[in-house]
Amino acid sequence: MELEQYRRSVGGISYLDVGEGPVTVFVHGVFTNALLWRHCVQKLAPHRRCIAIDLPGHGHTPPVADATVHGLARAVRTVLTSLHLTDVHLVGNDTGGAVCQLVYTADPGRIASLALTNCDTEGNFPPPLFAPAAWLARLGLLSLLRPLANAPNLVRQAYRIGYQHPAPPEIIRRFVAPVIGTPDGTRFMRRLLSSMDSKQLTAATEALRHCTIPTALIWGTGDRLFKLRWASWLKDLIPGATDVVIVPGGRLFFPDDRADELVTALRNHWN
Repeated sequence: MELEQYRRSVGGISYLDVGEGPVTVFVHGVFTNALLWRHCVQKLAPHRRCIAIDLPGHGHTPPVADATVHGLARAVRTVLTSLHLTDVHLVGNDTGGAVCQLVYTADPGRIASLALTNCDTEGNFPPPLFAPAAWLARLGLLSLLRPLANAPNLVRQAYRIGYQHPAPPEIIRRFVAPVIGTPDGTRFMRRLLSSMDSKQLTAATEALRHCTIPTALIWGTGDRLFKLRWASWLKDLIPGATDVVIVPGGRLFFPDDRADELVTALRNHWN
């Protein structure tokens, strides 16, 4: 399936819109884009309407003025409200998991279920291993990474922190080019990474304490940024979460390179 033919845009936010059925919205994190979900979308589209959003400053969506996780959440809500989507099943990874938490916090009645894979939470935003990237941003040094936008094979090795089997060089190029390949992209990422602070998720934590909708926690155990204990923390926090589904050895971006296991877990969750 060639996904680009299913690309749409609303309110300046680009997204892939594939299939028919229950609405499932996929939200990626920083330094990826909607293509992180390409295998999941292809497997689920025969039975579900799959919407994979390019967050601001990523993929085909340009930067926005609000370069914070709240600005990212506002972009997702723009898609949901502009398309008049209800009974939405939200799926998030990495920073996208934090975005999903904030989307639920702002409009809980629109959300039918949550599925959080390895992601940021209050107390782990940003995770300690990611802190050097935030420091580089605050020091204004992200522009030094710009030549890497034209070196996908080299960057592909850096992505091994999130992949057991890295995506093809062309996918990696499409991940990094918008965020470090242009001055506008670099400026946006500088502001976004510099803004990351655990307090930004305090309201989401409070909302999740009262979240009774079905919530799946699907966690790769090989992730060095989001350890398994954060899945347990979410399970204890969210009344609607009944269990943690383990993906043994899965790293941060397992929704891409181990999509079969995620799709199985999602189907079990929705059933």
